[in-house]
Amino acid sequence: MEPRPPRNLPDPRAVGWWTVHCALLGVPAAGGAAVAYVTLTDRPLWLGLLVAAFAVLCLALVVVVPRAYYRMSRWEVTEDAVYTRSGWIVRTWRIAPMSRIQTVDTARGPVQRLFGLSDVTVTTASAAGPVKIEALDHHLAAELAERLTLITQATPGDAT
Repeated sequence: MEPRPPRNLPDPRAVGWWTVHCALLGVPAAGGAAVAYVTLTDRPLWLGLLVAAFAVLCLALVVVVPRAYYRMSRWEVTEDAVYTRSGWIVRTWRIAPMSRIQTVDTARGPVQRLFGLSDVTVTTASAAGPVKIEALDHHLAAELAERLTLITQATPGDAT
């Protein structure tokens, strides 16, 4: 049985941010394939169709993946733990008890700043790595980091 899904979605602006990320991958890949086809081959029809199919696949990546990832991503913070769920094909649930939290960080990349977004990373002693809450409004991320810090300080345990 799967745990109850966390209640909160990322900020809706995350779809735009993730679309830009996918476009930064997909557009050069499709463009490079098209340029290579035109300049480096004798332009056989079968290869042209393959390049066209690849371009359509790249376009689908840019249009579909960010929206699907937005619908699949969830997060929640309670007095007891931080919960996240992510993944489209492989669904990952992460739960970090407050007593295990060691650090709380926020990060804003250049494209995130354009969209007014930040990530919150909760580091624990777990070998699975940190719990990351992606694509929050930057004000909400700062408030969440402060709230997590206060809850963690008030929670008994040694965070190891």
